[in-house]
Amino acid sequence: MDVNIRGTSIGHTSAMPSKKPKRIIVAVNPSASFGATRATGPALVSTLRGLGHDVTMLIEPDYEQLIATAKAAVASKPDAFVVVGGDGMVNLGTNLVAGTKVPLGIVPSGTGNDMARALNIPVGNLEQAVAALDEALTRAPRVIDAGLATDAEGNQRWFGCMLSAGFDAVVNERANRMHHPKGKSRYTIALLLELVSLRPIPYTITMDGERLVTRGMLVSVGNGQSLGGGMRVTPDAMVDDGLLDVLVVRPLSRIQFMRIFPKVYQGTHVLDPRVSVTKVRKVRLESGDDVVAYTDGERFAQLPIDIEVRAGALRVLCPAVTAADPR
Repeated sequence: MDVNIRGTSIGHTSAMPSKKPKRIIVAVNPSASFGATRATGPALVSTLRGLGHDVTMLIEPDYEQLIATAKAAVASKPDAFVVVGGDGMVNLGTNLVAGTKVPLGIVPSGTGNDMARALNIPVGNLEQAVAALDEALTRAPRVIDAGLATDAEGNQRWFGCMLSAGFDAVVNERANRMHHPKGKSRYTIALLLELVSLRPIPYTITMDGERLVTRGMLVSVGNGQSLGGGMRVTPDAMVDDGLLDVLVVRPLSRIQFMRIFPKVYQGTHVLDPRVSVTKVRKVRLESGDDVVAYTDGERFAQLPIDIEVRAGALRVLCPAVTAADPR
């Protein structure tokens, strides 16, 4: 559906239009139609059109219809497929364009925005995010890795940033059921509520053929560095090194967990001897408990899950990589 809202734009994102107009598909989070960011999609479209691009905006009443419409749009091989929303929309986009030559653009306006952080896309400043997108359209997209998860029945799901399958996934389950508060504080509150029933989970984790039988609190597989709106669970992960970082946090008491938890925002939790991070190409997660895996904050499937990195599977529109921050 092509929507043109006149008079709605996002500031001055660039001194001049892009050198070569692009054909762009913009997909908007269906739930954004009712939230505080409901004007973001139309404003983005208006701004990109003002910069000379040929833009089609997709708005559907639910994710199922949006996926169907977006799949057809991606099949037409646009110059870019841009998602407006949080990590859920990024996951939707990743699963549509991974393995194709269509680059993914991200205008973060959701709760977590962790994939945007991994790509150095401005978060919390819409004008800067759109300026970064327009600048990225003038050069070749960045080629990065993506994770591919497969469940016991053969269903597959791509992820760009993070797969979680431990206490972090349990917290995601609760956070996704909560309507308030908005923003990343919702994840923190969900975490505190789940601490009441905190207990280790039994795992069998096979990493590049090496089998580990353990009990753990957190298990995450990172292509990017963070989840939950900036919790840097795999702080050394790189999106283009051909590897995934597997985080395992071994059993902790509630008090120990509360002591280590604040460190995750700086990534210094990995210095604790009860925390390990292993770089792998393939990993299999199994558990005797009913553990559900989440990909980029989206519910996927119950363990067992097989995960592998697909090097260079994803093209993204993002700020150029600098020597100071190669990620």
